Amino acid sequence: MNRNILAAATALALIASGQAMAFQAEPESEAPVAGKTLPDGTTPEERSNTARLNAEQAARAKAENVTYEQEVSAAAQQVAADQAAFAEETAAYEAEKARVAAMSAEERMKWEADVAACKAGDVTRCAKPASSPPPQP
Repeated sequence: MNRNILAAATALALIASGQAMAFQAEPESEAPVAGKTLPDGTTPEERSNTARLNAEQAARAKAENVTYEQEVSAAAQQVAADQAAFAEETAAYEAEKARVAAMSAEERMKWEADVAACKAGDVTRCAKPASSPPPQP
């Protein structure tokens, strides 16, 4: 029974495809005459105009696609340049931050050493007293 169903389905598919091919194929021996309506209700002039319009639209679409691809490429290059600049600026900032931190640590260590020496009795390393303000008249 399955074999009969499969055979019937195959036969129907072949018949349908044959009819579809016959419908789509235009007879080669008959050249369309100007002003004569074709089976789909169009004239040769209409088909020619449609083909011309389709070709123009395809050309415009291709040009737009090329322009779009160029814009995408330019945008990607700009993003890459911006990221490179950001990375460079970040590296410079981090280097300056490290330099200032090292300088600050060095100054603090010197100050702590001076304080320790002053407390130990080395008055040469003690902070100078702030100058007193001049007397008020």
